[in-house]
Amino acid sequence: MSNTRPNYLLSMLSMKCPHCRRGDMFKTKNAYTNLKKTFEMHEHCPVCGQKYELETGFWFGTGYVSYALAVAFSVATLIAYWVIFGMSWEDNSVFIWLGLNGVLLVVLQPWLMRISRVIYLYFFVYYDESTAELPDK
Repeated sequence: MSNTRPNYLLSMLSMKCPHCRRGDMFKTKNAYTNLKKTFEMHEHCPVCGQKYELETGFWFGTGYVSYALAVAFSVATLIAYWVIFGMSWEDNSVFIWLGLNGVLLVVLQPWLMRISRVIYLYFFVYYDESTAELPDK
């Protein structure tokens, strides 16, 4: 077992517990395997026991995070489309980008909703060095 602190960004992207950065937050690793179970989370971290839903209605704030991620993604696709293909009202390329961006957002939505929960929880729960001694479960 290593005593190094797990990487913050990698732990967040792999959707690990913010308290120990080792336990999985979601029961299934892939958000696309069963869309009905996209939000199924453990109540507590399987490694350190951190409670995920800190209070009733806690996850309502993830709507703001999800919105910010969707806007950032849309701006990034707009810039990429503009640089690669060019943008003009005369050839309807704006509408092509809007359609492409809409399809990409719908396809990424399960992952965006999950990562918004992870990011939101990382705002409120901090890493604890003492969890490094806990055995993996």
